[in-house]
Amino acid sequence: MSIFPRISLKPEVTDYLKNIFLNKEVLASVGHQEAECRFHKLLTCLSHPPSYTCVRASTHLAPLEEIRHKLGEELRKQMYSSSAEEVSAQILPHPHIPDVLLLPVDGPRPVKQLSSEMVVGAQCGSAVLRGAHVFAPGILASPKYMKAGDVVSVFSDLEGKCTRGATGFQGKKVFVGNGVAQMDRSAIFGTNKPAKGIGVQMVEPLYQSPSFDNVLPSLVFLQNLPSVIVGHVLQPQPGERILDMCAAPGGKTCHIAALMGDQGEVVALDKIRNKIDKIRQNAKMMHLHSIKAYCFDGTKAVSSDVAQDTEGPPFPPESFDRVLLDAPCSGLGQRPNMACSWGLKEICSYQPLQRKLFHTAVQLLKRGGVLVYSTCTVTLAENEEQVAWALQTFPCLTLQPQEPHIGAEGMLGAGLSPEQLRLLQRFSPELSWDQTETAAPLPCRADRDTIGFFIAKFLKN
Repeated sequence: MSIFPRISLKPEVTDYLKNIFLNKEVLASVGHQEAECRFHKLLTCLSHPPSYTCVRASTHLAPLEEIRHKLGEELRKQMYSSSAEEVSAQILPHPHIPDVLLLPVDGPRPVKQLSSEMVVGAQCGSAVLRGAHVFAPGILASPKYMKAGDVVSVFSDLEGKCTRGATGFQGKKVFVGNGVAQMDRSAIFGTNKPAKGIGVQMVEPLYQSPSFDNVLPSLVFLQNLPSVIVGHVLQPQPGERILDMCAAPGGKTCHIAALMGDQGEVVALDKIRNKIDKIRQNAKMMHLHSIKAYCFDGTKAVSSDVAQDTEGPPFPPESFDRVLLDAPCSGLGQRPNMACSWGLKEICSYQPLQRKLFHTAVQLLKRGGVLVYSTCTVTLAENEEQVAWALQTFPCLTLQPQEPHIGAEGMLGAGLSPEQLRLLQRFSPELSWDQTETAAPLPCRADRDTIGFFIAKFLKN
Protein backbone atom coordinates (compact mmCIF):
# COMPACT_ATOMS: atom_id res chain seq x y z
CA MET A 1 0.00 0.00 0.00
CA SER A 2 1.37 3.42 -0.98
CA ILE A 3 1.86 6.13 1.60
CA PHE A 4 0.00 8.66 -0.57
CA PRO A 5 -3.02 6.84 -2.07
CA ARG A 6 -4.76 9.79 -3.78
CA ILE A 7 -4.02 13.29 -5.01
CA SER A 8 -5.08 15.97 -2.54
CA LEU A 9 -7.55 18.39 -4.22
CA LYS A 10 -9.92 21.06 -3.02
CA PRO A 11 -13.47 19.62 -2.70
CA GLU A 12 -14.79 21.88 -5.47
CA VAL A 13 -12.12 20.59 -7.88
CA THR A 14 -12.83 16.97 -6.93
CA ASP A 15 -16.54 17.53 -7.64
CA TYR A 16 -15.71 19.21 -10.96
CA LEU A 17 -13.57 16.28 -12.10
CA LYS A 18 -16.14 13.77 -10.88
CA ASN A 19 -18.82 15.43 -13.00
CA ILE A 20 -16.52 15.08 -16.03
CA PHE A 21 -15.69 11.41 -15.54
CA LEU A 22 -19.26 10.56 -14.58
CA ASN A 23 -21.03 12.62 -17.25
CA LYS A 24 -24.22 11.16 -18.71
CA GLU A 25 -22.59 9.91 -21.92
CA VAL A 26 -19.90 8.05 -19.97
CA LEU A 27 -22.49 6.58 -17.59
CA ALA A 28 -24.59 5.39 -20.53
CA SER A 29 -21.52 3.78 -22.10
CA VAL A 30 -19.80 2.01 -19.19
CA GLY A 31 -22.25 2.19 -16.29
CA HIS A 32 -22.05 4.03 -12.97
CA GLN A 33 -19.92 1.48 -11.12
CA GLU A 34 -17.20 1.31 -13.79
CA ALA A 35 -17.18 5.12 -14.24
CA GLU A 36 -16.85 5.62 -10.47
CA CYS A 37 -14.02 3.07 -10.34
CA ARG A 38 -12.14 4.81 -13.16
CA PHE A 39 -12.47 8.17 -11.45
CA HIS A 40 -11.03 6.93 -8.17
CA LYS A 41 -8.22 5.15 -10.04
CA LEU A 42 -7.41 8.47 -11.73
CA LEU A 43 -7.07 10.28 -8.40
CA THR A 44 -4.83 7.49 -7.15
CA CYS A 45 -2.54 7.16 -10.16
CA LEU A 46 -2.00 10.93 -10.45
CA SER A 47 -0.26 10.93 -7.06
CA HIS A 48 2.21 8.23 -8.13
CA PRO A 49 4.99 8.40 -10.72
CA PRO A 50 4.73 6.16 -13.80
CA SER A 51 6.42 2.79 -13.39
CA TYR A 52 9.19 3.77 -15.82
CA THR A 53 11.36 6.69 -16.86
CA CYS A 54 11.09 7.77 -20.49
CA VAL A 55 14.14 9.17 -22.27
CA ARG A 56 14.12 10.68 -25.76
CA ALA A 57 17.36 9.83 -27.56
CA SER A 58 19.08 12.28 -29.95
CA THR A 59 19.07 9.84 -32.85
CA HIS A 60 20.06 12.69 -35.21
CA LEU A 61 23.47 12.55 -33.49
CA ALA A 62 23.97 8.81 -32.94
CA PRO A 63 22.16 5.48 -33.49
CA LEU A 64 19.73 4.44 -30.75
CA GLU A 65 21.74 1.35 -29.79
CA GLU A 66 24.91 3.42 -29.37
CA ILE A 67 23.07 5.89 -27.12
CA ARG A 68 21.59 3.00 -25.15
CA HIS A 69 25.07 1.55 -24.56
CA LYS A 70 26.54 4.91 -23.50
CA LEU A 71 23.60 5.53 -21.17
CA GLY A 72 24.15 2.14 -19.56
CA GLU A 73 27.80 3.01 -18.95
CA GLU A 74 26.90 6.36 -17.38
CA LEU A 75 24.19 4.96 -15.13
CA ARG A 76 26.47 2.13 -14.00
CA LYS A 77 28.60 4.78 -12.31
CA GLN A 78 25.58 5.60 -10.11
CA MET A 79 25.09 1.90 -9.26
CA TYR A 80 28.51 0.68 -8.20
CA SER A 81 27.27 -2.84 -7.46
CA SER A 82 25.93 -3.37 -10.98
CA SER A 83 27.80 -4.25 -14.16
CA ALA A 84 27.35 -2.30 -17.39
CA GLU A 85 25.58 -5.32 -18.90
CA GLU A 86 23.08 -5.47 -16.04
CA VAL A 87 22.28 -1.77 -16.32
CA SER A 88 22.08 -1.85 -20.13
CA ALA A 89 19.64 -4.78 -19.95
CA GLN A 90 17.30 -2.56 -17.94
CA ILE A 91 17.26 0.10 -20.68
CA LEU A 92 14.73 -0.97 -23.29
CA PRO A 93 13.84 0.59 -26.65
CA HIS A 94 10.17 1.39 -27.11
CA PRO A 95 8.67 -1.15 -29.53
CA HIS A 96 6.94 1.51 -31.68
CA ILE A 97 8.74 4.84 -31.09
CA PRO A 98 12.20 4.78 -32.70
CA ASP A 99 13.85 7.44 -30.50
CA VAL A 100 12.60 6.40 -27.04
CA LEU A 101 14.36 4.43 -24.30
CA LEU A 102 12.51 3.13 -21.22
CA LEU A 103 13.94 2.45 -17.75
CA PRO A 104 11.95 0.68 -15.02
CA VAL A 105 11.21 2.46 -11.73
CA ASP A 106 11.28 0.43 -8.51
CA GLY A 107 8.63 1.51 -6.03
CA PRO A 108 7.05 2.20 -3.74
CA ARG A 109 9.79 0.57 -1.66
CA PRO A 110 9.68 -0.29 2.08
CA VAL A 111 11.79 2.61 3.37
CA LYS A 112 11.84 3.26 7.13
CA GLN A 113 11.17 6.82 8.24
CA LEU A 114 13.74 8.46 10.54
CA SER A 115 13.23 10.84 13.46
CA SER A 116 15.27 13.60 11.75
CA GLU A 117 12.95 15.26 9.23
CA MET A 118 13.41 17.70 6.35
CA VAL A 119 10.51 19.30 4.45
CA VAL A 120 10.63 20.30 0.77
CA GLY A 121 8.17 22.02 -1.54
CA ALA A 122 5.63 20.00 -3.53
CA GLN A 123 7.44 20.51 -6.85
CA CYS A 124 10.72 19.35 -5.31
CA GLY A 125 8.98 16.35 -3.75
CA SER A 126 7.54 15.31 -7.10
CA ALA A 127 10.99 15.55 -8.70
CA VAL A 128 12.43 13.31 -5.97
CA LEU A 129 9.78 10.70 -6.75
CA ARG A 130 11.06 10.66 -10.34
CA GLY A 131 14.72 10.17 -9.45
CA ALA A 132 16.06 13.63 -8.59
CA HIS A 133 18.13 14.59 -5.58
CA VAL A 134 16.95 17.49 -3.37
CA PHE A 135 18.34 20.81 -4.59
CA ALA A 136 18.83 23.49 -1.96
CA PRO A 137 16.20 25.99 -3.28
CA GLY A 138 13.49 23.36 -2.74
CA ILE A 139 14.21 22.92 0.98
CA LEU A 140 11.69 24.56 3.34
CA ALA A 141 12.52 23.16 6.77
CA SER A 142 15.33 21.15 8.34
CA PRO A 143 16.47 20.02 11.82
CA LYS A 144 17.82 22.90 13.90
CA TYR A 145 21.38 21.60 14.12
CA MET A 146 21.60 19.77 10.80
CA LYS A 147 25.14 19.34 9.44
CA ALA A 148 26.46 18.04 6.15
CA GLY A 149 26.60 14.25 6.40
CA ASP A 150 23.48 13.89 8.55
CA VAL A 151 20.91 11.33 7.37
CA VAL A 152 17.40 12.78 7.15
CA SER A 153 13.93 11.70 6.10
CA VAL A 154 12.54 13.93 3.35
CA PHE A 155 8.87 14.96 3.33
CA SER A 156 6.92 16.94 0.75
CA ASP A 157 4.64 19.79 1.90
CA LEU A 158 1.23 19.02 0.39
CA GLU A 159 -0.53 22.33 1.05
CA GLY A 160 2.24 24.91 0.68
CA LYS A 161 1.98 25.93 4.33
CA CYS A 162 5.50 25.22 5.56
CA THR A 163 7.46 28.39 6.37
CA ARG A 164 10.89 28.58 4.76
CA GLY A 165 13.60 28.21 7.41
CA ALA A 166 11.40 26.34 9.90
CA THR A 167 12.94 23.66 12.15
CA GLY A 168 9.86 21.43 11.99
CA PHE A 169 6.45 21.16 10.35
CA GLN A 170 3.27 19.50 11.62
CA GLY A 171 1.10 20.23 8.59
CA LYS A 172 0.00 17.87 5.85
CA LYS A 173 3.09 16.22 4.38
CA VAL A 174 4.12 12.99 2.71
CA PHE A 175 7.29 10.90 3.01
CA VAL A 176 9.39 10.55 -0.18
CA GLY A 177 12.56 8.85 1.10
CA ASN A 178 15.81 9.21 3.05
CA GLY A 179 18.95 11.09 2.08
CA VAL A 180 22.26 12.49 3.25
CA ALA A 181 22.53 16.26 3.78
CA GLN A 182 25.21 17.84 1.60
CA MET A 183 25.08 21.22 3.37
CA ASP A 184 24.80 22.56 6.88
CA ARG A 185 21.49 24.18 7.81
CA SER A 186 23.29 27.53 8.04
CA ALA A 187 24.45 27.22 4.41
CA ILE A 188 20.87 26.64 3.26
CA PHE A 189 19.06 29.29 5.30
CA GLY A 190 21.75 31.44 6.92
CA THR A 191 22.36 33.97 4.13
CA ASN A 192 20.25 36.37 2.09
CA LYS A 193 21.51 34.77 -1.11
CA PRO A 194 19.63 31.51 -1.90
CA ALA A 195 21.82 28.40 -1.69
CA LYS A 196 22.45 26.44 -4.90
CA GLY A 197 23.38 22.86 -5.67
CA ILE A 198 22.34 19.55 -4.16
CA GLY A 199 21.12 19.99 -0.58
CA VAL A 200 20.32 16.32 0.05
CA GLN A 201 21.57 13.32 -1.88
CA MET A 202 18.83 10.70 -1.87
CA VAL A 203 20.14 7.29 -0.81
CA GLU A 204 16.83 5.53 -0.01
CA PRO A 205 14.12 7.09 -2.20
CA LEU A 206 10.60 5.75 -1.97
CA TYR A 207 10.77 5.27 -5.76
CA GLN A 208 14.17 4.17 -7.08
CA SER A 209 15.09 5.54 -10.49
CA PRO A 210 18.30 6.97 -11.95
CA SER A 211 19.30 10.60 -11.58
CA PHE A 212 19.91 12.19 -14.98
CA ASP A 213 21.69 15.28 -13.72
CA ASN A 214 24.43 15.98 -16.33
CA VAL A 215 24.08 12.49 -17.84
CA LEU A 216 24.78 12.61 -21.60
CA PRO A 217 23.05 16.03 -21.96
CA SER A 218 23.40 16.14 -25.75
CA LEU A 219 22.24 12.55 -26.32
CA VAL A 220 19.35 11.98 -23.89
CA PHE A 221 16.47 14.21 -22.82
CA LEU A 222 14.00 13.34 -20.07
CA GLN A 223 10.55 13.62 -21.64
CA ASN A 224 7.21 11.99 -20.89
CA LEU A 225 6.17 9.45 -23.53
CA PRO A 226 3.03 11.29 -24.77
CA SER A 227 5.12 14.45 -25.12
CA VAL A 228 7.49 12.58 -27.45
CA ILE A 229 4.58 11.17 -29.44
CA VAL A 230 3.37 14.72 -30.17
CA GLY A 231 6.46 15.38 -32.31
CA HIS A 232 5.88 12.22 -34.33
CA VAL A 233 2.17 13.03 -34.80
CA LEU A 234 3.14 16.46 -36.19
CA GLN A 235 5.28 14.63 -38.81
CA PRO A 236 7.67 17.52 -39.60
CA GLN A 237 9.44 17.26 -42.95
CA PRO A 238 12.90 18.53 -43.99
CA GLY A 239 12.80 22.04 -45.43
CA GLU A 240 9.51 23.07 -43.82
CA ARG A 241 8.88 26.12 -41.64
CA ILE A 242 7.26 25.07 -38.38
CA LEU A 243 5.93 27.06 -35.42
CA ASP A 244 5.98 25.89 -31.81
CA MET A 245 3.66 28.47 -30.24
CA CYS A 246 4.20 27.78 -26.52
CA ALA A 247 7.61 26.19 -26.65
CA ALA A 248 9.31 26.30 -23.23
CA PRO A 249 11.33 24.47 -22.04
CA GLY A 250 12.00 23.34 -25.61
CA GLY A 251 11.79 19.55 -25.48
CA LYS A 252 9.24 19.38 -28.28
CA THR A 253 10.98 22.18 -30.21
CA CYS A 254 14.25 20.25 -30.26
CA HIS A 255 12.44 17.03 -31.12
CA ILE A 256 10.78 18.68 -34.13
CA ALA A 257 14.13 19.99 -35.37
CA ALA A 258 15.72 16.56 -34.92
CA LEU A 259 12.89 14.82 -36.81
CA MET A 260 13.46 17.27 -39.70
CA GLY A 261 17.13 16.36 -39.77
CA ASP A 262 17.81 19.97 -38.72
CA GLN A 263 16.82 21.03 -42.25
CA GLY A 264 14.30 23.85 -42.39
CA GLU A 265 13.23 26.32 -39.71
CA VAL A 266 11.61 25.79 -36.33
CA VAL A 267 10.29 28.99 -34.75
CA ALA A 268 9.79 28.77 -30.99
CA LEU A 269 7.77 31.34 -29.02
CA ASP A 270 7.33 31.87 -25.31
CA LYS A 271 6.41 34.89 -23.19
CA ILE A 272 9.09 34.43 -20.51
CA ARG A 273 12.65 35.54 -21.30
CA ASN A 274 14.56 33.01 -19.17
CA LYS A 275 12.55 30.19 -20.72
CA ILE A 276 13.65 31.34 -24.17
CA ASP A 277 17.23 31.22 -22.93
CA LYS A 278 16.61 27.61 -21.84
CA ILE A 279 15.30 26.69 -25.30
CA ARG A 280 18.42 28.15 -26.89
CA GLN A 281 20.64 26.28 -24.42
CA ASN A 282 18.91 22.99 -25.20
CA ALA A 283 19.18 23.58 -28.96
CA LYS A 284 22.90 24.35 -28.66
CA MET A 285 23.49 21.33 -26.44
CA MET A 286 21.80 19.04 -28.97
CA HIS A 287 23.68 20.62 -31.91
CA LEU A 288 20.47 21.87 -33.57
CA HIS A 289 20.85 24.97 -35.73
CA SER A 290 17.40 25.28 -37.32
CA ILE A 291 15.71 26.63 -34.17
CA LYS A 292 14.95 30.34 -33.80
CA ALA A 293 13.52 31.24 -30.39
CA TYR A 294 11.74 34.51 -29.61
CA CYS A 295 10.32 36.01 -26.42
CA PHE A 296 6.82 36.81 -27.69
CA ASP A 297 3.15 36.37 -26.79
CA GLY A 298 1.72 33.67 -29.05
CA THR A 299 -1.75 35.25 -29.04
CA LYS A 300 -0.25 38.30 -30.84
CA ALA A 301 1.99 36.38 -33.25
CA VAL A 302 -0.01 37.16 -36.43
CA SER A 303 -0.29 40.49 -38.26
CA SER A 304 -1.36 41.46 -41.77
CA ASP A 305 0.85 44.57 -41.60
CA VAL A 306 4.23 42.82 -41.79
CA ALA A 307 6.18 41.70 -44.84
CA GLN A 308 6.07 38.12 -46.07
CA ASP A 309 9.82 37.69 -45.62
CA THR A 310 9.82 38.84 -41.97
CA GLU A 311 12.07 36.76 -39.74
CA GLY A 312 10.74 37.37 -36.24
CA PRO A 313 7.24 37.80 -34.80
CA PRO A 314 4.65 38.94 -35.54
CA PHE A 315 4.25 36.98 -38.77
CA PRO A 316 1.92 37.46 -41.74
CA PRO A 317 -0.97 34.99 -42.17
CA GLU A 318 -0.19 31.57 -43.64
CA SER A 319 3.52 31.69 -42.75
CA PHE A 320 3.96 28.11 -41.53
CA ASP A 321 3.67 24.61 -42.97
CA ARG A 322 2.89 23.11 -39.57
CA VAL A 323 1.97 24.52 -36.15
CA LEU A 324 2.26 22.87 -32.76
CA LEU A 325 0.00 24.36 -30.11
CA ASP A 326 1.02 22.62 -26.91
CA ALA A 327 -1.23 24.91 -24.96
CA PRO A 328 -0.90 26.27 -21.42
CA CYS A 329 -3.32 24.20 -19.37
CA SER A 330 -4.40 23.23 -15.85
CA GLY A 331 -1.77 20.45 -15.85
CA LEU A 332 -4.01 17.95 -14.06
CA GLY A 333 -2.46 15.05 -15.95
CA GLN A 334 1.04 15.56 -14.58
CA ARG A 335 2.46 12.72 -12.46
CA PRO A 336 3.35 12.49 -9.70
CA ASN A 337 1.13 15.25 -8.41
CA MET A 338 0.45 14.59 -4.74
CA ALA A 339 -1.48 17.82 -4.19
CA CYS A 340 -3.04 20.64 -6.17
CA SER A 341 -3.81 23.81 -4.21
CA TRP A 342 -5.68 25.49 -7.08
CA GLY A 343 -9.35 26.32 -6.80
CA LEU A 344 -11.95 25.79 -9.50
CA LYS A 345 -11.48 29.32 -10.85
CA GLU A 346 -7.82 28.66 -11.67
CA ILE A 347 -8.56 25.21 -13.10
CA CYS A 348 -11.17 26.68 -15.46
CA SER A 349 -9.18 29.78 -16.46
CA TYR A 350 -7.27 28.24 -19.37
CA GLN A 351 -10.01 27.64 -21.94
CA PRO A 352 -10.27 31.29 -23.14
CA LEU A 353 -6.47 31.57 -23.53
CA GLN A 354 -6.34 28.30 -25.44
CA ARG A 355 -8.99 29.62 -27.85
CA LYS A 356 -7.08 32.86 -28.42
CA LEU A 357 -3.99 30.84 -29.27
CA PHE A 358 -6.07 28.60 -31.53
CA HIS A 359 -7.32 31.61 -33.52
CA THR A 360 -3.74 32.74 -34.07
CA ALA A 361 -2.54 29.25 -34.97
CA VAL A 362 -5.18 28.80 -37.67
CA GLN A 363 -4.36 32.18 -39.21
CA LEU A 364 -0.62 31.43 -39.27
CA LEU A 365 -1.06 28.00 -40.84
CA LYS A 366 -0.83 27.61 -44.61
CA ARG A 367 -3.69 25.97 -46.50
CA GLY A 368 -2.90 22.28 -46.65
CA GLY A 369 -0.90 22.63 -43.43
CA VAL A 370 -1.13 20.60 -40.21
CA LEU A 371 -2.04 21.88 -36.74
CA VAL A 372 -1.47 19.70 -33.68
CA TYR A 373 -3.14 20.72 -30.41
CA SER A 374 -2.04 19.08 -27.15
CA THR A 375 -2.37 19.48 -23.38
CA CYS A 376 -1.13 17.66 -20.27
CA THR A 377 -4.49 17.76 -18.51
CA VAL A 378 -7.50 15.46 -18.12
CA THR A 379 -10.40 17.93 -18.24
CA LEU A 380 -13.05 17.78 -20.96
CA ALA A 381 -13.19 21.59 -21.31
CA GLU A 382 -9.53 21.87 -22.34
CA ASN A 383 -9.49 18.82 -24.58
CA GLU A 384 -12.51 17.34 -26.41
CA GLU A 385 -14.65 20.47 -25.91
CA GLN A 386 -11.90 22.55 -27.51
CA VAL A 387 -11.87 20.19 -30.50
CA ALA A 388 -15.67 20.47 -30.88
CA TRP A 389 -15.39 24.27 -30.63
CA ALA A 390 -12.56 24.41 -33.18
CA LEU A 391 -14.41 22.29 -35.74
CA GLN A 392 -17.46 24.54 -35.41
CA THR A 393 -15.48 27.81 -35.39
CA PHE A 394 -13.08 26.99 -38.24
CA PRO A 395 -14.85 25.17 -41.11
CA CYS A 396 -11.45 24.93 -42.83
CA LEU A 397 -10.24 22.41 -40.21
CA THR A 398 -10.76 18.66 -40.37
CA LEU A 399 -9.56 16.05 -37.90
CA GLN A 400 -6.81 13.73 -39.14
CA PRO A 401 -5.61 10.25 -38.12
CA GLN A 402 -2.58 10.20 -35.81
CA GLU A 403 0.52 8.10 -36.23
CA PRO A 404 1.54 6.62 -33.87
CA HIS A 405 -1.75 6.18 -32.04
CA ILE A 406 -1.05 4.29 -28.84
CA GLY A 407 -3.31 6.19 -26.42
CA ALA A 408 -7.05 5.74 -25.95
CA GLU A 409 -9.66 7.49 -28.09
CA GLY A 410 -11.30 10.73 -27.02
CA MET A 411 -13.63 10.93 -24.05
CA LEU A 412 -17.42 11.04 -24.32
CA GLY A 413 -19.27 14.16 -23.22
CA ALA A 414 -18.31 16.89 -25.69
CA GLY A 415 -20.79 16.00 -28.43
CA LEU A 416 -18.21 14.59 -30.84
CA SER A 417 -19.13 11.64 -33.05
CA PRO A 418 -17.63 8.16 -32.48
CA GLU A 419 -15.58 8.63 -35.68
CA GLN A 420 -14.20 11.93 -34.42
CA LEU A 421 -13.37 10.48 -31.00
CA ARG A 422 -11.40 7.66 -32.64
CA LEU A 423 -9.18 10.25 -34.36
CA LEU A 424 -8.23 11.83 -31.03
CA GLN A 425 -5.59 10.48 -28.65
CA ARG A 426 -6.19 10.66 -24.90
CA PHE A 427 -3.62 9.14 -22.56
CA SER A 428 -5.70 7.96 -19.62
CA PRO A 429 -3.65 6.06 -17.03
CA GLU A 430 -6.78 5.34 -15.00
CA LEU A 431 -8.12 3.03 -17.71
CA SER A 432 -5.60 0.33 -16.85
CA TRP A 433 -3.62 1.57 -13.84
CA ASP A 434 -3.05 -1.18 -11.32
CA GLN A 435 -0.08 -1.63 -9.02
CA THR A 436 -0.08 -5.37 -9.82
CA GLU A 437 0.79 -4.45 -13.42
CA THR A 438 4.34 -3.58 -12.40
CA ALA A 439 5.11 -7.28 -12.82
CA ALA A 440 4.23 -7.08 -16.53
CA PRO A 441 7.06 -6.58 -19.07
CA LEU A 442 7.97 -2.91 -19.34
CA PRO A 443 7.08 -2.44 -23.06
CA CYS A 444 3.62 -3.92 -22.33
CA ARG A 445 2.77 -1.31 -19.70
CA ALA A 446 4.66 1.73 -21.02
CA ASP A 447 1.88 2.90 -23.35
CA ARG A 448 -0.73 2.74 -20.58
CA ASP A 449 1.10 3.94 -17.49
CA THR A 450 1.72 7.51 -18.66
CA ILE A 451 0.90 11.02 -17.54
CA GLY A 452 -2.57 12.26 -18.48
CA PHE A 453 -2.29 13.84 -21.93
CA PHE A 454 -4.36 14.78 -24.99
CA ILE A 455 -3.54 15.17 -28.70
CA ALA A 456 -5.67 16.33 -31.66
CA LYS A 457 -4.43 16.68 -35.24
CA PHE A 458 -6.08 18.98 -37.82
CA LEU A 459 -5.64 19.67 -41.52
CA LYS A 460 -6.39 23.15 -42.84
CA ASN A 461 -8.31 22.69 -46.09
